[in-house]
Parts: sequence; C-alpha cells; structure tokens
Amino acid sequence: MKTITGLFDSHDEADRAVRSLKDAGVNGEDISIVANNADGKHDTETGDDVAEGAGAGAGVGAVVGGTGGLLAGLGMLAIPGVGPVVAGGWLLATAIGAVTGAAVGGAAGGIIGALTDAGVDERDAHVYAEGVRRGGILVTARVEDSRADAAAAILHDSSVVDIAARRRDYEAEGWEGFDENSEPYPADQIRDYRASLIAPPILRS
Repeated sequence: MKTITGLFDSHDEADRAVRSLKDAGVNGEDISIVANNADGKHDTETGDDVAEGAGAGAGVGAVVGGTGGLLAGLGMLAIPGVGPVVAGGWLLATAIGAVTGAAVGGAAGGIIGALTDAGVDERDAHVYAEGVRRGGILVTARVEDSRADAAAAILHDSSVVDIAARRRDYEAEGWEGFDENSEPYPADQIRDYRASLIAPPILRS
C-alpha cells in the first residue's frame, strides 16, 4: 500500500478530489480528511468525538456517500498549534489511537508521525500540518501500489497545492517547520489568508 496525500485550499476542491478517488475505486475507509474549523462553520450531527469515528473507520465513508457535503458527519478535534478541526478516517485513528475526548493533547505531532510512518516525507508532513493550521484541508488515501499513480493524478487534477512551492512561500516568511506550541490562527486571519490565495493577479499597464 502507498499513501497519497494532498493539501487543498478550498472545501470544494477537496470535495472533488475525494469523490474522484471514490469513483476510481478507492474505498472510503482508506481516505482520511483533516480540515481547519477555526470559524466553527462545520459541526457534527451526533457530537461524537473524532477518536470514536476514526477508530471505527467511519466518517469519510458516510461523508462521501451522503448529501451533507464533504465535511458533514466528521468528528471534531482540537489540535495543538492548529486549533479546532473536523476530521476522520484512518490517519486520525493512527494518530490518536484509542484516545477519546474533544481535545487530544499532542495530536498534531501524532498526525505528522502518522504521515511519516505511512511513507510521507517528514518535510512535507510539516508543510501539510502548517497548511491545515492556515485553513487548508488535508486529504490522505491509502491505495494499492498499482493504483498509486492514478490516485496521485486525481489529486493533481483537483487543484492540489504544490507542496514544494507552498514550502518556499512559508520559508520566505521565516517559517522553519510546524510548531504545535504556536498559537492557532484566529478565524479572521485564516479568512484573509485564504482570500490572498485566490486573489486575482494585478494587471500592469
């Protein structure tokens, strides 16, 4: 099995990627999602914590097949350095194991560890964590080796973030790596950052 990972700047882009992965035959239980929820926009219908949903392999399968959108039904979790997220799937089950509760200390390090254990480069894992901290959505899929190239192509066809370019952008600001001891970004700062990513180019005469 190989791990295919993509960071997205919008829920719609992540939604399309997940649905395309499903259409290509990737099982819902092999897909994991972590999405920033600093603005409190997303909520769970049941109020169940993410550890229970992820541990059961639930969440993603229900989301993809449901009508409530990509993030409906996922569990809620507070990640140090990131803040509140909605998440579910095998990655979270790996990261937090049997821990339960609305907030799980050290979960961010657990996510990075889970990614690297699954074969993701550690430097990339830090960019993914920082991307979620800044409002992004992380989609991770476990696929058979024979499907890895096709799954990666699906992500690239779904407006996935160029991780190398995003790392350069972060490093230009003096960023050296994800720090779970950092203060989470407030909702208004995340909104401004998201807007800057989709701002139209400046036309010069």
